[in-house]
Formats: sequence, structure tokens, C-alpha cells
Amino acid sequence: MDLNDVPDDFPRPTLPAVVPGGQPKVGATLSWNVYVGGQTPEGRFERWFICEDLAQQLLLVAQADVAKHPNHSPDETLGRVRVSVARKGWVSPDELDWLLQRMKVLLQW
Repeated sequence: MDLNDVPDDFPRPTLPAVVPGGQPKVGATLSWNVYVGGQTPEGRFERWFICEDLAQQLLLVAQADVAKHPNHSPDETLGRVRVSVARKGWVSPDELDWLLQRMKVLLQW
């Protein structure tokens, strides 16, 4: 796996336009000898890798939920997964949206 494996639809967080303090500041990070405004490619890859791994692990949870509650629709099942993951705070709201869409694809729902 490399930095180019991150899908284009994976969310990109934004930096605040204003950084508090008395001195002028720029919200940038040094990555590969270049200043990057926003998330670095390495940081984005890491966040995607975490979300992809979590999606793979949650497939079994969703499948077990379907077996336990066969009358629930796929959206209800994913809604239950959303609530559980959101409570834990493992990922941002945008990443959670992506993660659930990824699960839909993997589950072919």
C-alpha cells in the first residue's frame, strides 16, 4: 500500500482560516520538504487506512446484526453501526459517512 491508494472520495479535513494569537500564523505542515496547508498525504493515508480497516472489521458486526434482526433493512443495520461507532469517537463525522458508504459497497447493499 502507498499514499496513492487513498480513494478520491475519502474526506479531506480543512484547517481553520484564522489561528488565534498575537503573532501572524499560517496553518501548514512540513511534509517532504514542502509546506502543506491542510492534512499531509501521510496523515490522510493513515486516516484512510484506519477507516478502511474499521470498515472491514465492522462487516462481521453488520452481518451478525442482520442475522439477529432479519426484519431490519440495510439502512437500519447501518444506522445501528453508525450510532455505535459515533459513540466511541474513533473517526470524524465525515470519515464515518465515508466508512458507512464503504460498508454498503463491501456488503453489496
